[in-house]
This record gives sequence, C-alpha cells and structure tokens, in this order.
Amino acid sequence: MLTREFQVTFLTPAFLGDAEQNGRWRTPPFKAQLRQWWRVAYAVAHGFPDDITPMREEEGKLFGHAWLENDVVERDGRGEKTAGRKSRVRLRLSRWDVGSLKSWDGLEQDPVFHPETVKTHSKVGPHAYLAYGPLDGRDGTKLNKRNAVLEPGGSATLLLAFPKEEATLLHSALWLMHRYGTVGGRSRNGWGSYELSPSPPGRGGRGEGLPLRPWGKCLDFDWPHAIGTDEEGPLIWQTAPHDDWKRLMRTLAIIKIGLRTQFSFTTGKNAPEPEERHWLSYPVTNHDVAGWGGLRLPNSLRFKVRKGADGRLVGVIFHMPCSPPPTFKPDRKALDEIWKRVHEFLDALCRPRHQGHHPGLLLKQADRLAQVSLQRAKE
Repeated sequence: MLTREFQVTFLTPAFLGDAEQNGRWRTPPFKAQLRQWWRVAYAVAHGFPDDITPMREEEGKLFGHAWLENDVVERDGRGEKTAGRKSRVRLRLSRWDVGSLKSWDGLEQDPVFHPETVKTHSKVGPHAYLAYGPLDGRDGTKLNKRNAVLEPGGSATLLLAFPKEEATLLHSALWLMHRYGTVGGRSRNGWGSYELSPSPPGRGGRGEGLPLRPWGKCLDFDWPHAIGTDEEGPLIWQTAPHDDWKRLMRTLAIIKIGLRTQFSFTTGKNAPEPEERHWLSYPVTNHDVAGWGGLRLPNSLRFKVRKGADGRLVGVIFHMPCSPPPTFKPDRKALDEIWKRVHEFLDALCRPRHQGHHPGLLLKQADRLAQVSLQRAKE
C-alpha cells in the first residue's frame, strides 16, 4: 500500500451537512470526489470507451461494491460467499469538527441585478442566489436551518492509503480534485472550493494532462467524463483576481445570472415542451415541464475558486458537457445550439481564451454583464 498526506483547505464556505444538518468535516464527500475524478481519469486513459461496463467493474473492485456477481471475494457470518468487497482505498481526516461559521451577517455585500426578479425590484442577494437552499435570501441572506458552516480558511489533514498498482489513476484523480474539485451543497456554483497541499503529482503516466475532448463528442455520453474543447481550446474561463471570496462569489453570481437569463421563458408552470433554459439545468422555480415530474438535471457548467500565484482568489468556469439521461428525451439539436450560445457568451467576457490549463482574460467590470443579459433576453 502507498500512503499520501495532503492538507485540505477551503477557499469558500462549504455546506457539508451531518445528520443534524451541521456543517462538519467528513470523509465521505472527499471519497465521492476521488471516485468521480477517478472515472474521468479512467475515461481519458482508455480513450473514452463507449462501453463503460469494464470501468464500473474496476471502480467497484477498487472503491468497494455490493453488486458485482463475478467478484465473489468475501463470506458472510455463516461462511457463505457473498458478492461484494471492501474499499481498497482508505481515507482518514485529522478532524471531524463542526464548522465555526454560524452567521451570514455582514458577509453578503451589495445585491446584484436580476432582470426577472420583480418583487425585489430586480435585485437579488448574490450569495443566496448561488446557494439557494443552504442560504435563505428572504429579508436579507441568512443560514437556512443550519447551525454552522465550514469556514473558508479552515483546514484538515487528509490521509490516504491505496494499492501501489492503482497509483497512476489515483494520482491523476487527486490532481483533478485539486484543480477542479468542490464539495457539499451547491458546490457546482463554487461553494466548497478547496485546495490540496502539496499539489498532487497527477500529471504523468496514462492520466497526463487535462481530460479534454471536443464538446460535441462529449454530448454522445450521458455522464461527465471530460472537459470540453472547441476550435479555440479548452472550455475554461477565468475571472479577475479578487481580494476575498465574498466579492468573488458576487462576480460568479452575476455571470450565472447573465448566462441563464439570455434564454427567456415564454411559458410558466407545466410547460407542454421544454424551453431552451430548461436544458441548462432542471428544475427551475415556477417553470416546470409537463412529463418531467421529479427529474433533476444538474448543470454541466461548473464554477471553482482557486488561489492565484499572488495569493488572491480567481473564479474558474469550466464545462464538462454531457447529454441529459434518456428519460429527458434530449433534443440534440437544441443542446448544440444552447451550449454554443453559452460558450459565445463567456468568450465575449473573457477573450482571448488561452491554451492549456491557465486560460482566460481577466474579467473586468462584471456588473455590465447583467445589462448584457437583459438586452439579450429582450432580443
């Protein structure tokens, strides 16, 4: 077994709830992260195979399972063989403490413009917008039914042990976690962004480099397996440096409002057919689709907060395109057109996009994006 030790430090608040909905350091979210990015590293190393059955079998044997009938490795209390095995990857955290952030008073600064919010005079709290659920934005942003949140700057030691022969893909997964990983509630919006120190040695062997694939081909699969690319390079954008996470999350809220509201709704509840914005993510408040019932579609455009070379924070926006599950009856033509518009929208703010994994032009005057989105919605 190989062992590795990293310091995990949160750069933004993390909504990691325990059984009592307290924010608490826990190992399961980090193991889930390791599995998710391991799948991406596996897909790259094996040339993005159409059949993922071998991948799922390898994952089960490495991380544990209770379903592979051809992997009979243990016995129950009566001595009979069972289909299942324990994880060969072991994780331990140096602390399981409750978070120390217990109030949002004074953290959210200026509200931001939202063209669809009439009741609040078209203004919304940016933190509440990006953390709807964990945060309650009514009458000022506050924590919603939680006694504490994991605070930015909080850290713990993460210890890992795993078989030596599995090191290549696991190192790649750890490096991807460090560069693109977030944990907890609303983590796709940048909450729960963390860094690993020292930086994992994942850029070598079969998992070398970024997991890149033309974004149109990514839509052939219904699971996130690569970061998309187009003729200009990786679909990764970066904001200007910010002095603190509070202002940076405000900028990310403005960006998300802009890229969503450029697709205006023509229907309300129980729409007979999905509209363009439904394909970004679902459900959408007050805009459900008949026949989609309790279906959920996560946004494949993700936000991550990183620390720059000067110690200031930057927001990273990256796209891991994938098709909605078959139950949505996805419209491929609509998906192609919608995501192309989103990419163009972000390019207009962040040109030129650099090649490699340090992309984007520094985003300036983020507030103007709200006006751009309103104009596009009117058009």
